[in-house]
Amino acid sequence: MSQVVFVLEDDADIRRLVQFQLEGAGYTVKAYAMVGSIVQDAERQRPSLFLLDIMVPGGDGLELCRRLRQNTTLASVPIIFLTARAAENDRVHGLELGADDYITKPFAMRELLARVKAVLRRFERPVETADSPSVLIIDRLEIDGNSMQLRVNHELVTTTATEFRLLDYLARHPGRVFSRDHLLDAVWGDARFVTPRSVDVYVRRIREKIEVDPDTPRFLKTMRGAGYRFDLPRVKEGSTGAVPGSSGSPVGPAATTVTE
Repeated sequence: MSQVVFVLEDDADIRRLVQFQLEGAGYTVKAYAMVGSIVQDAERQRPSLFLLDIMVPGGDGLELCRRLRQNTTLASVPIIFLTARAAENDRVHGLELGADDYITKPFAMRELLARVKAVLRRFERPVETADSPSVLIIDRLEIDGNSMQLRVNHELVTTTATEFRLLDYLARHPGRVFSRDHLLDAVWGDARFVTPRSVDVYVRRIREKIEVDPDTPRFLKTMRGAGYRFDLPRVKEGSTGAVPGSSGSPVGPAATTVTE
């Protein structure tokens, strides 16, 4: 079954062209000229991706993105903005609302198809290795690589695919400092399509979901001039120092913590 893409674009020529190209690449497309019934339709048939213009009659793509990220059924579906708003502040605002990518007009169809493919690839499950269990339990966090689910204090927290992949990658390499460019290569895959500032936006969003105080993070630390590092909370004296994965085995020699 082909992946379903919902396209919101008020310009009829662009909408038809995008639909034609996506269908030619093997996707099923539902195209809309205005916000209208997109959310209700998506709840009935959950798409693989939303491709949203921002300035459309009868609504706003940014507000639609916000609604989708607050919808428990649709919150994890990837979103790409396709818009004439090219300013850096617009791009950052779109990513802060929960978009997975931001493409400005005019655009090349080859680039659009490549970025759609790249975003959908990010939604695939992270690869589990022999020395890295599928579930990481670190203090108040539970990161399940198989189901791509995050729990904080045993409560399920909704993340986008990109947010989850970035958190999962950092948490599986505790104590290591990664530059923004390294994280772009490791998580996004094709760094030509995003900027290092995008990493900052995603780190801020992850902190809001995992940290008690995002301004004073315990887990996801900024190393000024270098990048980011995932820190493990200190182990209390007398603890066993083992954090079980799904099989009950330790996550690794450094991934050992209990609640402070």
